[in-house]
Amino acid sequence: MLMKRSWCYRIWLLVGMLSLSVLAQENKLTIRADQTGPVISKYIYGHFSEHLGRCCYEGYWVGEDSAIPNVRGIRSDVVEALKDIQCPVIRWPGGCFADEYHWREGIGPRDQRKPMLNTHWGMVVENNHFGTHEFMDLCEQIGCDAYISGNVGSGTVEEMQDWVEYLNFGGDSEMANLRRANGRDEPWKVKFFGVGNENWGCGGNMTAEYYSDLFKRYATYVKDYPGSRVTKVACGPGDVNYNWMDVCMKNIGGRMNAISMHWYVFSGDWGNKGEATRFSEQQWFGVLEKTVEVDGAIKRYKEIMDRYDSRKRIGLFIDEYGTWWNAEPGSTPGFLYQQNTLRDAVVAGVFLNIFNAHADRVRMANIAQTNNVLQAMILTDGPRMMLTPTYHLFRMYNGHHDGRAVAFDLSCAKYEVDGKALDTVSASVSKNAAGEITISLVNLDPKNAVELSCEIEGGRYGQCSGEVLTSNAMNTHNTFERPDAISPTAFKDFKLKENMLSVTLPSKSVVVLTLK
Repeated sequence: MLMKRSWCYRIWLLVGMLSLSVLAQENKLTIRADQTGPVISKYIYGHFSEHLGRCCYEGYWVGEDSAIPNVRGIRSDVVEALKDIQCPVIRWPGGCFADEYHWREGIGPRDQRKPMLNTHWGMVVENNHFGTHEFMDLCEQIGCDAYISGNVGSGTVEEMQDWVEYLNFGGDSEMANLRRANGRDEPWKVKFFGVGNENWGCGGNMTAEYYSDLFKRYATYVKDYPGSRVTKVACGPGDVNYNWMDVCMKNIGGRMNAISMHWYVFSGDWGNKGEATRFSEQQWFGVLEKTVEVDGAIKRYKEIMDRYDSRKRIGLFIDEYGTWWNAEPGSTPGFLYQQNTLRDAVVAGVFLNIFNAHADRVRMANIAQTNNVLQAMILTDGPRMMLTPTYHLFRMYNGHHDGRAVAFDLSCAKYEVDGKALDTVSASVSKNAAGEITISLVNLDPKNAVELSCEIEGGRYGQCSGEVLTSNAMNTHNTFERPDAISPTAFKDFKLKENMLSVTLPSKSVVVLTLK
């Protein structure tokens, strides 16, 4: 009987040891530092600013006579904040607004510009004080590129042709001379031009076949002037619309340089998207589930694109994406003003890790939107300005800009809610020109920390530093009264020895590590 118990004990001990071994290997990241892939374009970290609510007006434009510190009417605190996150590109003027915007109404003396009605966003009168010159001035102050969205829905071919000439031609012509008469001698040499926006919906409710024909006609007149090569962006699908992508790739082909897609996430449905700051763990999980689904959609879109463009000449621009919640109580519903919590930053981290993983096709992404609208970087209240958790996340990810994707394998436990499961950890790894490794890690689990074992192959690194963005509550957010309720802090919970790195990721956190 004693011997039988002894064998039982040994078997139990062996099973326990095996279980511990499995658990120890459950969360493992293997980095192959000597195996690099495509460049993770800095443009993946781009932004989107529409004439919507207080994104442009107050967010950027306060006027030259404003008491808010500004340079030529553009508020200086916002410019400095965007410089600090190395903002690479801004898409403007829309969105749905782009396909009712007529650019000539936004040039010349401001007191002589014709007002228009913004029918998409609140039926407010747009005074056109923030037009082409003001937007391009903004980009130059930040040091970023401009991505112009042209009007196909209600505009003409001539109107689009003239705008491109106004922006990019440096010689003697009617449009170039008009630009000079309005105070700008040299062309801006805009690199990115979208031929329409959401033309399957607010941009004209078109079929893919009809839009494809229109694109070829309009894009013919989006000219490459001397010293100014334009990336022509076709309107691609919103969410899952594989037929639209297939038709456009087949009918347009090499006449475009890139095609867009849009992907918004929320915890409810389009009629009730959920609250920005009041939500359950089920709603936390639900929005992350929808975020992760973009990976499968991108894979399917890439398969379609590969059939028609095996050499990957055409880029995929995810030029609108992000969280979309119900408007904040007391705000104007059509202005889409929402708060921004730790949950939004976690979602953004997962999005960006996925985009980095598809850098062979994904060459730009533009989060919606920069100021005071949807998943904003910055919230303002008159002269006051506040940085959101999403802003801090973008700053933490700066190390990925134009680095090369590094091969890695990740195995991890599952985060489960109500019988559904997601990988607990999302990751991305890149190497910059100096050989430094950036590792971005997101722990999706709002309750439990993760012990992650990281093995580094193909390189030796003796130094590690890091930052973490987390909080005790899922809905922690900054306010104008407490603007630093959540911000990144130094991360020390790791050990680096030779080629092994062990990391403890706090619950509901984003951790970015740099290896040298």
